[in-house]
Amino acid sequence: MPDSQKEALVSLITEALGTMGVNDVNVVLERPKSPEHGDIACTVAMHLARTLKKNPREIANQIVAALKANADFDKLIKSIDIAGPGFINMRFQDSARQNIVRQVLTAGTAFGRNDTHKNESVLLEFVSANPTGPLHLGHARQGALGDVLANILSTQGWKVMREFYYNDAGVQISNLAESIKLRARQIQGEEIELPENAYHGEYVISIAQDYLDKKPVHAHDGTVIESTGNLNDTDTIRRYGVAYLRNEQDDDLAALGVKFDNFYLESSLYSSGRVAAAVQAMIDSGRTEEKEDALWLKTPDCKDLGIVDDKPRVMRKADGTFTYFVPDVAYHLAKFERGFTKAVNIQGSDHHGTIARVRCGLQCCALALGFTIPVTFPEYILHKMLSVVKDGQPVKMSKRSGNYVTLRDLVDMAGRDAARFFLVARKADAEFVFDINLAQQKSDENPVYYLQYAHARICSIFAAAADKGYTVPSKEELIKADLSSLTSEQAGQLMAKIAEYPALLTQAAKDNAPHMLCYYLKDLAASFHTFYNAERVLTDNEAERNARLALLAATRQVLANGLSLLGISAPEYMARREEA
Repeated sequence: MPDSQKEALVSLITEALGTMGVNDVNVVLERPKSPEHGDIACTVAMHLARTLKKNPREIANQIVAALKANADFDKLIKSIDIAGPGFINMRFQDSARQNIVRQVLTAGTAFGRNDTHKNESVLLEFVSANPTGPLHLGHARQGALGDVLANILSTQGWKVMREFYYNDAGVQISNLAESIKLRARQIQGEEIELPENAYHGEYVISIAQDYLDKKPVHAHDGTVIESTGNLNDTDTIRRYGVAYLRNEQDDDLAALGVKFDNFYLESSLYSSGRVAAAVQAMIDSGRTEEKEDALWLKTPDCKDLGIVDDKPRVMRKADGTFTYFVPDVAYHLAKFERGFTKAVNIQGSDHHGTIARVRCGLQCCALALGFTIPVTFPEYILHKMLSVVKDGQPVKMSKRSGNYVTLRDLVDMAGRDAARFFLVARKADAEFVFDINLAQQKSDENPVYYLQYAHARICSIFAAAADKGYTVPSKEELIKADLSSLTSEQAGQLMAKIAEYPALLTQAAKDNAPHMLCYYLKDLAASFHTFYNAERVLTDNEAERNARLALLAATRQVLANGLSLLGISAPEYMARREEA
């Protein structure tokens, strides 16, 4: 149902309640699970039963009577009845249903968008891989989830920033530099066995060879890292290896269709003094203690701040170094200070234990600095890993990485469109198996093919209309077309599904749930195919033909809009064009 109609119906029900002396009630409208129960249902009678101390069906009867007394009600609603304990089920007038077609065609690519959060900004941080090797499947899932969620949030008016946080200050970077050195010495003929903590993938050999050949690395930010070829120049080897792998990671993300607005270096948190400032703020909050030559954050004492953690956490170890959650607190404090009212981190489920300590550290900093930071800042989407199968067998590794399937392997095997869809089609906290064979199928069993084929099929119908000599109406003519013939059950269900799109985007953004868009588009495509199989579109009756073409044009627009948010192509032709 279009938002305007939903608002109109909510207003009518609110007015009806007002005539009963009931005010300030949140009226919620739901779509019945079965089309037989109508287009929309209201459960407010059951919610009011306890307050009014009446049977919900009695309340429902009062509401229905008040609605029918309103002259505007019949303009919107064709029928209304009460079911079960007090459900109020309604069917819209055909004209009200049909209006969604005009709304979609008029709005075009803007259909489904609103500016509710136009004055708010959100930072999505995802992938954030160490620059020490190729991106793995977990990074692939984060990349797709983050990019699609960013697109969905933008439909609600959010100003979105996609950010990649580089851990360029840890021991892993030192291990990378040492691994490059060892591989370079092997290339020079030395007999050396790699230690267990070295990086063993073939990519390290490529870096070592290019370093020895003194090939410069042209970073994507415009800087150039020159090689001296000197294996004793550890600092240059480190910077060379990091730049080399950052380039590779950027190329792999581009293959998945993922781009970032900003790259944030962990090292900058130290050089700018942010880590020291965050530590001092936590100390000033009075929630830390010195014990066993270490500095501890007393996270169990943060219950009054809305945070629950089971034991104190070490901030500064006895050797003077900070544990990893301390720069995380400094980083998220920087996010807040940069003006982001919402922050979402997309990480693997192994990060679950960091949530409480990071939020606790933030609240302590806020207490000391006089800030008001939401307790749920940052929000987290924790995803589970996935496995890949091909020809019924697990795909476990690639030579390039040494021991795991890479993001690039997945894109090369499945293609960008299939990779992106499959990676976001399930809830983030659900494990799943990525079937390469299914992703490559050109059949309805492959959901990507199913959606793209629905779009292409509609395009083919318009092409067939021209081939048969019919005058194909322009977009403006379709907007003005007589839609009164769109009264069949299949047409009604398709229009109802189209009308759900704006609310679907709002809910997916609210819940940080991009998978909801995948489910919706599959349902929309199914509704289209049901309509197409039930009614001949290209009839000789011009008014009926143009009405059905208008409905298909609206369907195509919503499919294209949704596929665009998923970062998936919407082809106009797929295989042989079908007879319409």
